[in-house]
Amino acid sequence: MVQGCEMVRSAPPRAPRVSYRIADPSTVLDEPGTLALFGFGAGVSRSDDARWLRVALESIETAAPLEVWQVDGPVRHGRHEGLRWSAGAGWLFAVLELDEREHGGPRGAAQAAYAQLSAFLAGRSEQHLQRIWNYLRAINDGDGDAERYKLFCEGRAAGMGRCFADGFPAATAIGHHLAEPLLQVYALACQRPGQQVENPRQVSAWRYPSQYGRTPPSFARAMALPARDALAISGTAAVVGHASAHTDNLPAQLDETLANLEALLARAGMPYGFDARSPLKAYVRRPADALPVRDFLQRRLPGVPVLVLHGDICRHELLVEIDGWRYA
Repeated sequence: MVQGCEMVRSAPPRAPRVSYRIADPSTVLDEPGTLALFGFGAGVSRSDDARWLRVALESIETAAPLEVWQVDGPVRHGRHEGLRWSAGAGWLFAVLELDEREHGGPRGAAQAAYAQLSAFLAGRSEQHLQRIWNYLRAINDGDGDAERYKLFCEGRAAGMGRCFADGFPAATAIGHHLAEPLLQVYALACQRPGQQVENPRQVSAWRYPSQYGRTPPSFARAMALPARDALAISGTAAVVGHASAHTDNLPAQLDETLANLEALLARAGMPYGFDARSPLKAYVRRPADALPVRDFLQRRLPGVPVLVLHGDICRHELLVEIDGWRYA
């Protein structure tokens, strides 16, 4: 539709709907609008469908739900030089799985993954990166600047090219416990840019001092999706300013993490609180902490879907990290 010489721009696409479900993966993949589907741990089935990802983190649940992303329209999917993708209704899912041994370690693997992702997005209409997840083995191994997470951050920065042209996306980086050094990187991108959201209680991650590595982490604390109908929340832990708080004190770390989530929602202009449509993940370093974490969150966030996963946080002194979604 054209009025005079001015073209009326279409509205930004509605955010994907993210939910947890106990279901058969093949049934969900057959549903219209399924953009991506995730199973957790070694016990889940395999599939050749490009939209299916078996995440390298074990669920604490006896019967772990699937994580489902669905959009308002038909979905196409395929493969491109080892990258798997799906797209529909203005949204794109992309995933890469790399063996670090083929790239000289975590730095080389991260650089290769982000270079390939950047090149792929450059050729797509859905090239505005909103949210990204990174899972790598033994994230805290190594001393000083040789810590694996710090090497990963260096590789990410070296490989990203124009991948972060709109600014840094929301992100999570968690350590898995597989024997093989697998790097999993998956992303959500859109035809329209989102809006980065920072936490006033925390130093922005890309401004961290050098004690956290030669290359600071490259992520925003959250991303308001283009239609402003959802907030994609990065991995959030008990960090105040740039320092970790409450070493070895799980209840205090949980309290501090919820205070950071509250600050993020306020900065994004959303009323505080999560509901049944706002799924969260809680990553716990020690499996014995899973039940206390679940009890705490059920008490403080009643009715909110929470998936508890066994994963190492990017700082060895942190015991728990929470990420997820908040819908307007």
